[in-house]
Amino acid sequence: MRLLHTSDWHLGRTLHGASLLEYQAGFLDWLLEHAVTQHVHAVVVAGDIYDRAVPSTDAVVLLDRVLAGFAHARIPVILTSGNHDSAIRLGFGSRLSEQAGVHLRTRIADLTRPVLVSDEHGEVAIYGIPYLLPDAALTELDAERSHASVLGAAAARIRADAAARGVTRTVVAAHAFVTGAVPSESERDIRVGGIGDVPASVFAGLGYVALGHLHGQQDVAVLPGPDGRPATTVRYSGSPLAFSFSERQHVKSVTLTDIDAAGTACVTTLPTPVPRPLREVRGRLDDLLARAGGDLADLADAWVKAVLTDPVRPAAPMERLRERWPHTLVLDFAPDGGTGDAAADLRRLAQAADPAEICGLFVEYTSGGRPDPEQQAVLREVIESVQQAEFADAGAGA
Repeated sequence: MRLLHTSDWHLGRTLHGASLLEYQAGFLDWLLEHAVTQHVHAVVVAGDIYDRAVPSTDAVVLLDRVLAGFAHARIPVILTSGNHDSAIRLGFGSRLSEQAGVHLRTRIADLTRPVLVSDEHGEVAIYGIPYLLPDAALTELDAERSHASVLGAAAARIRADAAARGVTRTVVAAHAFVTGAVPSESERDIRVGGIGDVPASVFAGLGYVALGHLHGQQDVAVLPGPDGRPATTVRYSGSPLAFSFSERQHVKSVTLTDIDAAGTACVTTLPTPVPRPLREVRGRLDDLLARAGGDLADLADAWVKAVLTDPVRPAAPMERLRERWPHTLVLDFAPDGGTGDAAADLRRLAQAADPAEICGLFVEYTSGGRPDPEQQAVLREVIESVQQAEFADAGAGA
């Protein structure tokens, strides 16, 4: 059995204001071509199909076009909803699209409705776990208020369903932050109660776990199989394009997964097209521009982040940079000799990922002291209430 595992398309996303839709379309054409030439049995997309709960019309048209291409090629596609998607909007028409081989898994009710794909060794059951916000899913799953609990309950249902069907080879697509995996700057925070990760062990006993959410491709864990059964391989395919300069060293790819007769997965990465390289340069403005015709000549075709170290901010720096490197997107300042307290505060703010930590830095800035434990609890309660309301408004809990 041969599968293509991909995730985090984020259709409609921009990179510091630069539209990526043209390059996303190029990737999807490339993906369809490779699905055909690699003779895959199915394509598994582990969430964050769109970048927003209410996607742009151009993003919707693009997804419609590529799914029609897969349907025409008779290659089944299994898509789950991620934390950026609206489950209701993405899942609209799922029963109808299923007849064309496009299988949308956006509801808890679909956890035990696998896509059964056959090869010469029998059936492989491909299950989809949509992104599960604990506050929205815990009642239906009879779970506690944590990502680990709701995902554990979902995985338990899948294991029971596979056993009842007598299927020994399983694939599970899930959208989550698994403990030990390496994040980047471009993923949205999903913490609940200060915790956003889940142990890989929640997926024990399943075959291949095709993960989405983190944008760097990586193997997370290989869990020993029970009673001599094949091991569980847990892997992120990563995003097909870079969405932040923290990903400039990533080799973007999709994962080609071969599953043998026993259910053991063997993975190969297929590097995806690179629209433009991402480069970061640091130095004084005049020095950087003087190197534009030498060792930095290749920046003319790259997306560029420039960190200027001039002790005094130069005039019109972005305009001057773009004269040499037209695709400069980001301009930061880190003056030689250190910075004042305000700049240090800004750096701390830029490095903070937890919304409660960001609010705590604001409290510290305005009051001169960090919030005490009682204030921190209030901040986190308010933040999680807002996140839950946003998720409900998007219809993602359905």
